[in-house]
Amino acid sequence: MESLTKKRLRAKRIFEILDPLYTKEKTALKYKNAFQLLIATILSAQCTDERVNQVTKSLFKKYKKPEDYVKIPIAKLQEEIRPTGFFVNKAKSIQSCCRELIDRYGGKVPTTMEEMVKLPGVGRKTANVVLGAAFDVPGVVVDTHVKRLALRLGLTDNHDPEKIEKDIQQLLPKEQWRRFSDLLIYHGREICKARKPQHDRCPIFDLCPSNSL
Repeated sequence: MESLTKKRLRAKRIFEILDPLYTKEKTALKYKNAFQLLIATILSAQCTDERVNQVTKSLFKKYKKPEDYVKIPIAKLQEEIRPTGFFVNKAKSIQSCCRELIDRYGGKVPTTMEEMVKLPGVGRKTANVVLGAAFDVPGVVVDTHVKRLALRLGLTDNHDPEKIEKDIQQLLPKEQWRRFSDLLIYHGREICKARKPQHDRCPIFDLCPSNSL
């Protein structure tokens, strides 16, 4: 059983190696403000960022504030976002979220985790994406890539996203939380893929428990 101290040292080294290799952008989603990022992040569930950006390029020109999304007939909104998949549920989430933004927060995106997760369709992952990128609030974004890599790298034994989030928070300084999760996301997309991780190209393979298997 690896000690917390050893895990911290390994996480620190992983950070140091990956940090120079990947873009400093906090998200590949295109947005101009916190509200646009919130909508884009809801749409990004089970969809590539590239596809979301294609959809939001025209969507954000037509609809600029929560009131605009509430006024759209649900069937029309579904058609607007259809290419992102799961468009029925996403349209419902977006409209419910926008109504809550208007009723509870005066149409403004809140700036705390406690407030964000009260919004329909917004869980901790979405909240951390928006809070980190739009407001520089420290947090760990646990998507499928972060979950997979955190387990493969032995940084957690948990499968629950909230527990993984807490495990990673124990390993690094608060100011590195968001960047570290971004690094795992980029590395997961590029090299440590789900079906066939490219060990021969991995710069952190020597720090990975799978190296000893």
